[in-house]
Amino acid sequence: MSTTPSKSDARVCRPQRRQREWQDFCLDETLPHDDIARTVWAYVESLDLSALYEKIKVSSHDAGRSAIAPEVLVALWLMATLEGIGSARQLDRLCRRDARYKWICGKVSVNYHTLSDFRSGQVEFLEQLLVDSVAALMDQGLVPLETVAQDGMRVRASAGKSSFRRKPTLEELQQQAEEHLARLKQENEVESRHEADARKAAAAERAARERKERIDAALRQREELAKTREKRKKGDGEKTRVSTTDPDARNMKMANGGFNPAFNVQFSSDADAQVIVGVDVTNEGTDGAQMPPMLDQLEADYGQRPETCLVDSAFTTKESVTDVERQRTKVVGGIPRAGQLEKSGGDPHSPQRHDTPEYIQFRKRMGEAKYQELYKQRPCVAEFPNAVCRNQGLGQFLVRGLKKVKSVCLLHAIAFNFRRMIQLGALQVEALPVS
Repeated sequence: MSTTPSKSDARVCRPQRRQREWQDFCLDETLPHDDIARTVWAYVESLDLSALYEKIKVSSHDAGRSAIAPEVLVALWLMATLEGIGSARQLDRLCRRDARYKWICGKVSVNYHTLSDFRSGQVEFLEQLLVDSVAALMDQGLVPLETVAQDGMRVRASAGKSSFRRKPTLEELQQQAEEHLARLKQENEVESRHEADARKAAAAERAARERKERIDAALRQREELAKTREKRKKGDGEKTRVSTTDPDARNMKMANGGFNPAFNVQFSSDADAQVIVGVDVTNEGTDGAQMPPMLDQLEADYGQRPETCLVDSAFTTKESVTDVERQRTKVVGGIPRAGQLEKSGGDPHSPQRHDTPEYIQFRKRMGEAKYQELYKQRPCVAEFPNAVCRNQGLGQFLVRGLKKVKSVCLLHAIAFNFRRMIQLGALQVEALPVS
């Protein structure tokens, strides 16, 4: 006979969810002293946010709802990026449920619309934040900016393959969108609705207007792309297709060998400090023309042009190398089609037909042992930030358009540098957790 007590006989502690009690606690006490969220907040508080405060239209003497402090929004997105969170809706949920995000909010109410609009509309601020943080490291002697490594990675766009359309379909969709929008406007002007119904009608009209704008943009993009392809003899311009959901996206060859709608993200990193110093996003599917504008931008931002640039063979076209070398920056990189030359008995380090004097010098340089050794450093400098950013969620964009996409990339660069600043001992705050 079993001696195990039955469910009715067993003495257990059961949940008492309806029992009322008084809880006396302080929000600040819910978060450990050494939590990364405190470090994020301390860092954000040290920043110059005057540009964000200038955009706030309400003052202390005006009536109406107070604006959310920019510190809160910047800290939330920095924290979210560090943890691989790229969705404004997911961040919204975390602000209501997670201790870290609740602590950053400090009882300030946020929603995903505010979070999304803030991230999308702060490209200029994020660019300046990246430059200012790198400049501060340069002042401390931690970033010499003598040698940089540049690499590109193709990141999938929010648009799907099926969203790409040719000109006749785009024109048909444009007409349908115009008719739909006109019909909604007419209905909203004629019909009287309750407040809730009016809001739904306004939202529907806004959605229709945004769709028409995307289709209009797709048609404009298609015309420009068709002309470019015909000029470059890349095929029939009439067959050019553009996405109706993200007109800025382009079909690109991905790392797995397939083709997907994507953007080409460019990171430039300091070889000594392993800090990201430059960010750019393009819808060009190749890296061949991306090195000169990045170096020009670094010189404009920091008043100093890198002496050496480490790149792979995708960047070392004759045009790019010639341009960069004439601006007194040495290119250290792979030589295109070097393997083919060697198989046919040629020497990739010897002058070839149609080489410019600068490209001849580049070939000769890459035949020297010291530059070959320097080139071996490129993967760990240039590809490491890419890998970290991918692990932090930069695998596919959840936003659309070049400007919004660049905002996301800048946040990833700032988050990457934030961790590097902690590792380098460049952040003077109370709590410095690295994980």
